[in-house]
Amino acid sequence: MTDQNDYIEPDPVIIDAHGDGSPDPVFETEPGLSQSEESTLALFAHLGIFLNLFTVVLGLLPPLIIYFAYKDRSRYVAYQSLQALIFQGIFFFGAAILAGIAWALSAVLTLVLIGLCGMPIALLLSLIPVGALIYAIMAAVDTYHHRDFKYWMVGDWVRETFED
Repeated sequence: MTDQNDYIEPDPVIIDAHGDGSPDPVFETEPGLSQSEESTLALFAHLGIFLNLFTVVLGLLPPLIIYFAYKDRSRYVAYQSLQALIFQGIFFFGAAILAGIAWALSAVLTLVLIGLCGMPIALLLSLIPVGALIYAIMAAVDTYHHRDFKYWMVGDWVRETFED
C-alpha cells in the first residue's frame, strides 16, 4: 500500500491582498478545506471515470476541474485529481483504443480463419477498461477515507511533479 511518509501535507495559502507580489504577505492561513472536504473531492475526482461509460470523454472533466479549482488550496486534492486524470487518459482510453484495434484486426482476419486466434486477445484487451473502473473505485474509497492512494506507475510520476 502506501507509506506514511508518502502523505502530502497541504501547504498554507498565502493571501496577497495588495496584488503587488510583495514578499510580505498580508496574512497567512491554512487552506479552507477540512479533511472531509478533501476526501470528498478526491472521491469525485477518481469516480469521474464512470462518466466515460456514458459520454466517452467527459470523465476527464471532474478531475481536471477539481485539480485547477483546488490545486492552490490542497496539495492532497491536487495530487489525487491529477493522478485520476492521467490514469484515465492512459489506462481507460489507451486500453479502449488498443481493444478497438484488436477487434478490428480480428474481424478482418476472421475472414481468413486466422483471426479466430486473435479474438481471445481482443476479449482480454476489452477487459482493461473494466479493470480501470475497478481500480478507480479502489482509489475513490481510499481517498474518501483520507488514505493516500498512489496509482501504479502514475502516482510516483505525479508525486515528483509536486516535489519540484
